[in-house]
Amino acid sequence: MLFEIEAPLIAEGARAGQFVMLRVDKKGERIPLTVVKKDRKRGVITIIFQEAGKTTKKLASLKKGDEISDLTGPLGRQTSFGKAGKVVFVGGGVGVAEILPVIEYAKAHENSITAIIGARTKNFVILEKEIKDAVGAVTVTTDDGTHGRKGFVTDSLKEMLDREKFDLCYCVGPDIMMRAVSNLTKGYGLKTLVSLDANMVDATGMCGTCRVTVGGEIKFTCVDGPEFDGHRVDWDEFLTRQKRFEREEKRSLEKYNHHCGCNKGPGPGQ
Repeated sequence: MLFEIEAPLIAEGARAGQFVMLRVDKKGERIPLTVVKKDRKRGVITIIFQEAGKTTKKLASLKKGDEISDLTGPLGRQTSFGKAGKVVFVGGGVGVAEILPVIEYAKAHENSITAIIGARTKNFVILEKEIKDAVGAVTVTTDDGTHGRKGFVTDSLKEMLDREKFDLCYCVGPDIMMRAVSNLTKGYGLKTLVSLDANMVDATGMCGTCRVTVGGEIKFTCVDGPEFDGHRVDWDEFLTRQKRFEREEKRSLEKYNHHCGCNKGPGPGQ
């Protein structure tokens, strides 16, 4: 789903790599979402999300003109790698939305850009045209081969790394994908930045929910990230922490589906 939200102060201040914290209503939870686009003249920001849990389903049910209870941002550290050289961007699923503003940042800093985007199936591929317009050429992969190349983004990335040299890899997508990309690039000695979508509560560094270990040091995704060196992230710990609330999330979604009569599964993030 793609939403435009009137938020002039956030539109004015948001930079590539940053996010907002959103709460649909007073009884809802807060969730982090990337600022994909911003229009300062109109005072509008764009977010893209997938209906995966109770909160995103409630958000998707809003109509044009509806209000969101709370919206805070911009949050997190902005992208700052500057002129790195040859950069390969790897996006998976809804993570493709997160690499778009960073691609635009990389272009503004005169980097050479290559992009690979992937999804489970054709219906889940998002922003292909926008990425192509920004980069010129993009490799698209789907797990089932219904669009682009059949396989995973790591397959295409390995082929690229075998034939040419890059200075930086920037990766956003499912946690498992980011770990796989980081493990792959580590073998090539390619610096890799990942943007973590950690569970968050207050997003000010107070609660510790988004804690992640990077290079043996405790960091907080909300204030120290969301971008980190993928080779230094303790992925085993991070993936374990991401599952802490699975049971509660499942119960909440089941209760919401029963209440609203909507038992449709997650749809594509577009």
